[in-house]
Amino acid sequence: MEFIHIAPTSGVRMTAVGRVRAIAGVGLEGDRYAQRSGHWSPDTKVDRDLTLVAAEEIDRLADWFDIVLEPGETRRNVTTRGIDVNSLVGRRFRVGNVVCEGTRLCEPCQYLTDTIGQPILEPLVHRAGLRAVILTDGEIALGDEVVPLD
Repeated sequence: MEFIHIAPTSGVRMTAVGRVRAIAGVGLEGDRYAQRSGHWSPDTKVDRDLTLVAAEEIDRLADWFDIVLEPGETRRNVTTRGIDVNSLVGRRFRVGNVVCEGTRLCEPCQYLTDTIGQPILEPLVHRAGLRAVILTDGEIALGDEVVPLD
């Protein structure tokens, strides 16, 4: 993994960290969703323990659409390289020694577009990352691999 980012509340700048505690069924320690202070529609129950995005998609935005995003601007917790995060929907995987399960794609939304001030809705449809639940407690750190388990 290339980056880990957390934010204590909705809308604030994401902070890069070298390691973070992952709490099963809760999220990343210090992150807005673990603290239940993130941005979401109150009538939806979407798993947000952990979000991942492929660095290749961020590179693609720059190369094809001239949209350059800084690390963390996607508002995803983990930036990967070398793994198709979309293929992890419905599958268990490991980040370091932490077991997770991909639940659904993390599609771009108008809130994200407004927050970063870039026209990313169309270019990132089905490419904006993955939502996952954390199944085991542990710590994730920069350089940990994301590995499918099934």
